[in-house]
Amino acid sequence: MLNRIHSPQDLKNLSRTELRQLSEEIRSLIIQTVSENGGHLASNLGAVELTIALHYVFPSLSDRIVWDVGHQAYTHKILTGRREQIATIRKEGGLSGFPNRFESPWDSFTVGHASTSISAALGLAQGKYLSGEPGNVVAVIGDGALTGGMAYEGLNNAGRFPGNIMVILNDNTMSISENVGSMAGYLASIRTKPGYLRAKSRVERALDHVPVVGKPLHRGISRAKSAVKHMMYKSTLFEDMGFFYYGPFDGHNIDKLIEVFENTKSIPHPILIHVLTDKGKGYPFAEQDPGTFHGVSPFDVETGETPAAKDSFSSIFGSFLCELAEKDNHICAVTAAMELGTGLTEFAKKFPERFFDVGIAEEHAVTFSAGLAVSGQLPVCALYSTFLQRGYDQILHDAVLQKAHLVLAVDRAGIVGEDGETHQGIYDTAFLNTIPNLTVFSPVTYEDLRMDLKKALYECEGVVVVRYPRGRQLFKPHDYVTTRSYYYWGKQDRDPDIVLVTYGRLFSFTCRACEILREQGMEAAVLRLDPILPVSEESVKQITFAKEVFFFEEGMEQGGIGEHFAMVLNRLGWDGAYHLKGIKGFVKHAPMMEILHHLGLDETGMAEFVRSECSTWQKKRD
Repeated sequence: MLNRIHSPQDLKNLSRTELRQLSEEIRSLIIQTVSENGGHLASNLGAVELTIALHYVFPSLSDRIVWDVGHQAYTHKILTGRREQIATIRKEGGLSGFPNRFESPWDSFTVGHASTSISAALGLAQGKYLSGEPGNVVAVIGDGALTGGMAYEGLNNAGRFPGNIMVILNDNTMSISENVGSMAGYLASIRTKPGYLRAKSRVERALDHVPVVGKPLHRGISRAKSAVKHMMYKSTLFEDMGFFYYGPFDGHNIDKLIEVFENTKSIPHPILIHVLTDKGKGYPFAEQDPGTFHGVSPFDVETGETPAAKDSFSSIFGSFLCELAEKDNHICAVTAAMELGTGLTEFAKKFPERFFDVGIAEEHAVTFSAGLAVSGQLPVCALYSTFLQRGYDQILHDAVLQKAHLVLAVDRAGIVGEDGETHQGIYDTAFLNTIPNLTVFSPVTYEDLRMDLKKALYECEGVVVVRYPRGRQLFKPHDYVTTRSYYYWGKQDRDPDIVLVTYGRLFSFTCRACEILREQGMEAAVLRLDPILPVSEESVKQITFAKEVFFFEEGMEQGGIGEHFAMVLNRLGWDGAYHLKGIKGFVKHAPMMEILHHLGLDETGMAEFVRSECSTWQKKRD
């Protein structure tokens, strides 16, 4: 069937039996592709039939489908003319792993973070309404994303929309880690009350035979319908927010989904359709362990085996935090639906009363941690760098301004690779740099991470950030010494004219660049910063002998640590040449090492930058 599908319109040429066959072919293609490229597997396998049904009922470009997060949109890409490119997904120059409106006109909105779809869809629907454009707007949001506060801001406003907007709640009981909180319980109560649909149907059939005479009887009928819902649900949250609620329905029954979408697409009112899906559907290993198969590296399709797990910054963080928590019962761990991703699974098992997964709610996670700190606990809040962006206001006002002592463990700091523009952790240093009274550590090795975490908990005051990259530690230079604070000399007898300054993962590359330069006859040394904020004048004073300073940063140049470092140099009256190399814009998807190479932030790029800039500066002096 797949070779007959070039756009959603082609779905109309298939029978319902053929649509079901198509779903299995798509599932096989997704499994094969992700097994070779890595990517999001379980979420995509769970949304195949739902996506087919949506594109069957809404096959036109005038219809807009907005995917929340977008990690479940592989089927959408296959059905919208990108089947032949699907093998390139997440590869350099290939398809993005998320919807991207600059990749295809079928991608209505560029996404990558959770809980945004309803707000974006409402904006699209309102725009259509104002301009009189035809077409429907559909937001597809998961039950995990529904734990995020922005989803309720969207629902609250969409419920007042005067026309048709459809929200599909894709309920698979999972985000990445298992869903938590009151909303998860509420949805569970709906799922466990199948009698509601039967009772509702019987009551409505009976009411339909009663002649509706006048408004009082009409209101009575409406109250009767609501009473059934209250009786079965004890709540009508979505109706109370202004939506017509339908469901729950089997999200793998294409016939039923098409029927429901056809019947509701023309209702001039906000609609919420609740569908139940199985994360990992059709691949037993993913069905049994959807958390592990949420986002995976390449794996063996036949056995489901992934490469043997190796130590990573996340795993070292999690295990060391457990060591510390064994001795200190004030240590608490907080995360936002990322128990597995942040390495906190062991902590959750050992200290369940001190582990808090707050759902996809980073803003709440930060302020909740501040509250714990004010109450005398020692909270460690573990978030991905890309998601920490959402908590800026809370870090500033609810944590730092309170002088609360808490630790933000910022995972996936720096380039993350194949997940692309929406997930690169390259902004945290720049926005944290604007917050006063904040300490930021950026370890190079696992041992550094342990030391920094311990310092953050027991030697520092206020809010302390420990940021570390995705994956494993890189090489540790064999002649890495600390005879001077954070200083790498190598084998030199005098102060060189050139000093390279950096922090975090780039330190390893900078040391190698230094060695390359020496082999080419250019003497240089390396200054490594940790902590990176505040920038210590004592550290800067160590290199005021240099004629040229090069700062390399795996983050944004504008507003980053490199600019801050230059300001301190100038304040000390240094009059040499300063060169800054960081990141200037969004970074597309590719393997991490390839991205660093393209940015000139690996050892060869750094060495070339130094040679080029030294030559240019020398010519200007001459």
